[in-house]
Amino acid sequence: MVAPATVFGLVLPLILWADRIAGIGFRFASYIDNYMVLQKEPAGAVIWGFGIPGATVTVSLCQGQETIMKKVTSVKAPSDTWMVVLDPMKPGGPFEVIAQQTLETMNSTLRVHDVLFGDVWLCSGQSNMQMTVLQIFNATKELSNTAAYQSVRILSVSLTEAEEELEDLDAVDLQWSKPSAENLGNGYFTYMSAVCWLFGRYLYDTLQYPIGLISSSWGGTPIEAWSSERSLKACGVLTKESVLYDSISGPSEHSVLWNAMIHPLQNMTLKGVVWYQGEANIHYNKDLYNCTFPALIEDWRQTFHCGSQGQTERFFPFGFVQPPQGSKRIKPRPLEADSEAVQDFFCNLLLSSDLSTDSTDDGFPQIRWHQTADFGFVPNPKMPNTFMAVAMDLCDRDSPFGSIHPRDKQTVAYRLHLGARAVAYGEKNLIFQGPLPEKIELLAHKGLLNVTYYQKIQVQRQDKKIFEISCCSDHQCKWLPAPMNTFSTQILTLSINSCLGTVAAVRYGWSTWPCEYKQCPLYHPSSGLPAPPFTAFITD
Repeated sequence: MVAPATVFGLVLPLILWADRIAGIGFRFASYIDNYMVLQKEPAGAVIWGFGIPGATVTVSLCQGQETIMKKVTSVKAPSDTWMVVLDPMKPGGPFEVIAQQTLETMNSTLRVHDVLFGDVWLCSGQSNMQMTVLQIFNATKELSNTAAYQSVRILSVSLTEAEEELEDLDAVDLQWSKPSAENLGNGYFTYMSAVCWLFGRYLYDTLQYPIGLISSSWGGTPIEAWSSERSLKACGVLTKESVLYDSISGPSEHSVLWNAMIHPLQNMTLKGVVWYQGEANIHYNKDLYNCTFPALIEDWRQTFHCGSQGQTERFFPFGFVQPPQGSKRIKPRPLEADSEAVQDFFCNLLLSSDLSTDSTDDGFPQIRWHQTADFGFVPNPKMPNTFMAVAMDLCDRDSPFGSIHPRDKQTVAYRLHLGARAVAYGEKNLIFQGPLPEKIELLAHKGLLNVTYYQKIQVQRQDKKIFEISCCSDHQCKWLPAPMNTFSTQILTLSINSCLGTVAAVRYGWSTWPCEYKQCPLYHPSSGLPAPPFTAFITD
């Protein structure tokens, strides 16, 4: 007869072994961790992870000793994943999320604490989004200004790429954290994004409830790397070009960053996205950007909506920043290719142009225009529920990171947050974009051109070059300066005496470097927002 103590000695290791087996592979998705922010009502936040196929998973939301809700699901094969959608929650916290896996007699438990409910924003793009608070103006002051913003939580995705769509993030540079001088100023072009942080901080000042910020960006990367294969195919982008340029220093293979740094976030319930990219496309599929960018927005929206079980809005708000001024380090395309690209651009506008001698044009004006799907403003019919921050007046010649990396990210983030308040949060009577042209009237007999704006304009200074007219004769068109003449509260008059032919079009701010720091000619008088660049035909 075996002694009871001996039997217990044999059984106990088996129990411990079974518990360890139950815990193998049971985990939350990589970005679900302490201090995270989950999307508040009216959406339900998605909690998911990995486990043993067939096991039951119970997810509880607790506050103190009180269990607020429980959701039960099972681990699905062959993905070995489980997922629940929490009931919509009002903003606030903190809460604890507990997940328990049960398989026969085996149990395993996971916990994350100090969880808040609020609005979750994803920030993506290239180096201007990647710049940290350490790299911007007044960095010391900004890094010390975190005590009042402990409910603005931050997460930064590691720089990874993949040939296939990943289900979960491969790595995270900065797990969900409360903001501090250390994680906001962690070196150059590392975590955490200054634009993302400042955008969230401005939103918090207005909303006064938790904000979650996820930074997933990589410098020197073209839009093709952030786009899914299907969205690129929709725009006729089938193979990668064999020639690259200095403006592309990060991964450029199609879809590799979408696969590794965006797709793994698809199950997350989001409020919206902000995007700061375009510089790497000034010589790389530039003329397709008016398709690839709207296609990216549409594809991200559809993917996040489906991945979150319909909790992320189908047409969630999407904000973006227009690229700043260029850098002298960027090499221009060969003359033949550049002339062809410019010709193609204006053929799309039904204009025949001879612009190959325009040395100020290295692609930035076209990218800014194409970002709006060639409307010049957002929201528009091709880009609903979007908002834009104009940054062409935020030049920084002395930036130690190159003029293509201006340090005034506070103004960028402020302009972005105005767009979010109007478009994403429906704030009425808020000016969130600069003056846009409403009507253009040619007074050829007087040698004048009247531009009437939708909003009031503030003419900060007279400029002789920033407005240009397309002057056509003998089937050739050439851009000539149209000096500013007179102005009123909404009408600006340009002189067109330099054109001895027919004036076919007018454009504004159509150069790499349109004006010096906050010194563009036209702004809105009360908001201080600059008039965006535009190009338009003149019709009788």
